Amino acid sequence: MARTFDTILWGATLVNHDGETQRDVAVSDGRIAEIGALGGASAGERIDCRGLHILPGVIDTQVHFREPGPVHKEDLETGSRAAALGGVTAVFEMPNTNPLTTTASDISDKVARARGRMHCDFAFWVGGTHDNAKDIPELERQPGAAGIKVFMGSSTGSLLVADDEGIASILSHTRRRAAFHSEDEFRLKEREHLRVPGDPSSHPVWRDEATAMRSTERLLSIAREKRALIHVLHVSTEEEIALLSRHKDIASVEATPHHLTMTSDDYARIGTLAQMNPPVRASRHRDGLWRGVDQGVVDVLGSDHAPHTLEEKAKPYPQSPSGMTGVQTLVPIMLDHVNAGRMSLLRLADLTSAGPARLFGVAAKGRIAVGYDADLTVIDMKRRETIRNDWIASRCGWTPYDGREVLGWPVGTFVRGARVMWQGELTTPATGAPVRFHAAL
Repeated sequence: MARTFDTILWGATLVNHDGETQRDVAVSDGRIAEIGALGGASAGERIDCRGLHILPGVIDTQVHFREPGPVHKEDLETGSRAAALGGVTAVFEMPNTNPLTTTASDISDKVARARGRMHCDFAFWVGGTHDNAKDIPELERQPGAAGIKVFMGSSTGSLLVADDEGIASILSHTRRRAAFHSEDEFRLKEREHLRVPGDPSSHPVWRDEATAMRSTERLLSIAREKRALIHVLHVSTEEEIALLSRHKDIASVEATPHHLTMTSDDYARIGTLAQMNPPVRASRHRDGLWRGVDQGVVDVLGSDHAPHTLEEKAKPYPQSPSGMTGVQTLVPIMLDHVNAGRMSLLRLADLTSAGPARLFGVAAKGRIAVGYDADLTVIDMKRRETIRNDWIASRCGWTPYDGREVLGWPVGTFVRGARVMWQGELTTPATGAPVRFHAAL
């Protein structure tokens, strides 16, 4: 007797760990129930996906949604709305909120805020500090906790852990892979005089390659001494790619779409809208990051979505804040790179789905497989669109890619079987839930 399913997506090309093949996907009770030729099966809903590709749900492991705190530029609802519209099915949100996310109660508060409001699934990084190092084994296992995030530079207050002793203390207590913003705070302080008022192109001069390399070298040394696993966020230099390629037994690597797409030439075009930490750099670094993607050194892509209002970004450099939107544009920007021949669609799926699941121990996500959550990103590889500010759902309402034409577009977002977005419209009320992790089950 033929089985009956809740939903069947039929006629698509699946992009998965076993290659690209035309197969149907059946969903029941929020999970993938069957994969194959399902023309004779029954379902409450059959969705025609002919001419489309289906990726395992995209997981963006670095976003800043600002809540609690400066919600005038983003909150959990608007940030997750942008994620869903961009084809992202789950996000890991960062701890530099107000108050900071550094305790078990802080994590619980964020999870409570997210339930019933976020349009995608979620986890929250916990800030590692001098004060909470001893609590890390408990904090890492809290429901909804993505792990420990440490700022070695570019932060303030207790979230800044610039000294080797502080890093060593944190890594002495971690059991999961800890994530790091790796810039040397001491060198940043020494070089502040190199910032040129009104000239954002001096940003990468101040935060130079050595600022990143010095920090990453220190971090690798401490991690090896403590036998800890680390994840280096938003790597921005070709020198770091070469260095990290020699330490893959302990270190994983994140690249961002903006570091793979933009160069220091963009400061002349869009000014402070290109201002990020670590900075967008000269083209040789972008090329070095692409070599890291090609050679398998880069493990995941993260958007580092960090919104500010246009009014805030319009302040003269260096009063202008660093950060840009990115969660909604991650998929279309990278699909355009795929269509340009810079990477394969299979590699993109590994960087955005299987890679995050593998590195961080995500349970039942990261591939299209029976029994896994029915998290699916449906894309049209032939659809040509122009990214516009008025498409951006983030509260700040802008993107550095405004006016950029891309080939390849997200057309559907399914989160645990629910069709959250279809053809540019949100179609299901917010039902996001905490991401589950093997280490925390």
